[in-house]
Amino acid sequence: MNKLQDNLLTTVKACLCPPGDGVYTVNTAKERKQQLQQSIYPGTEQVNSAWKQSLASLPNSDNAVMLGIASDCGGGILRGANWGPLFLRATLHEKAKELSYFDIGDVRVNPHLLHDKYLNQATISNCRNAFYQDDTAKYPVSPLSITELVADVFYAAYPQKGLFGIGGDHSISYPLTKAYLKAKQQQGKKVAIIHFDAHTDLLVERLGIDLCFGSWCTHILKYLHSPSHLIQIGIRSSGKPKSHWENEFGVTQHWANEVQELGVEHIINTILLQLDEEEIDELYVSFDIDAIDSSFVSATGTPEPDGLTPSEAMNVLKALSAKYPITGADMMEIAPFTDTSGEGIKSSQQTLAVAAELSEFLLTKISNN
Repeated sequence: MNKLQDNLLTTVKACLCPPGDGVYTVNTAKERKQQLQQSIYPGTEQVNSAWKQSLASLPNSDNAVMLGIASDCGGGILRGANWGPLFLRATLHEKAKELSYFDIGDVRVNPHLLHDKYLNQATISNCRNAFYQDDTAKYPVSPLSITELVADVFYAAYPQKGLFGIGGDHSISYPLTKAYLKAKQQQGKKVAIIHFDAHTDLLVERLGIDLCFGSWCTHILKYLHSPSHLIQIGIRSSGKPKSHWENEFGVTQHWANEVQELGVEHIINTILLQLDEEEIDELYVSFDIDAIDSSFVSATGTPEPDGLTPSEAMNVLKALSAKYPITGADMMEIAPFTDTSGEGIKSSQQTLAVAAELSEFLLTKISNN
């Protein structure tokens, strides 16, 4: 390993934990954690040691690297997306046994924190002592801050690999996309973010907080070559019309009703024309599961009717990836314990099945680049 790879390994061992351990809990979903970890590291009870040993094979792994961020600290409607990484991983292990990727682990999440910039030094020192047994440690303590650090050192060490982040609420896409966009700028790549969502996530702040599930897009625009390279698909829940968001922020939007009225092929062709005209090199896909109609996915914090069908979303991904490499992605806002449909566990299973199919496709595309 070179120095950059050594730095990543040191940072990962300090700031991450084994897959499934990102949620600090005693009994809830304990059996699910154990089942997942036994499928990843069979035949061992020393999961932490097995995870650390596995990190040595990262240099020779597939291009797709999975990172779980089990935080819903940046949410604000129905909570529970912190369970997304555990449950989606388990679903992928069950339904996509041949899928190949490298699981780097989970961000160590303090569920009371969001970003270090909101904390005073005394709190940071106390949390560093709890996390790292050293109140002067150089590492951050909040999930967004840790995610950004890990993503930064990851891209520095492995510029040709891609992260697939699992959330968690959508605020997590802020550090993931920020690190990605900075890395691609250094590589001289012009990239677009394909953002599937029922909501614009273009608030400047929410209740005085500038980094949250409803505002993360606003704060990554400056890292794009042009704000129009944020292409949003599936929008339908907004207090303001499409013209406001496009004129105010310069983004590109394709609302859900346009997909229904014009057809998904028309939307695909429009996006491909834009990508071609603006000479885009690579794509990052940020997928909020509530982009899909709530009749298909209701185990999420803000389910919305009249959305995309899973096949429409998949058709978009297939068409775009046929022309442009997808080199990073995330899947957000899966809340397995949240049920708004009245169908209980069936709702969770259906949501996870849809998310797993989309995630499998994205992971495969990242690995193939």
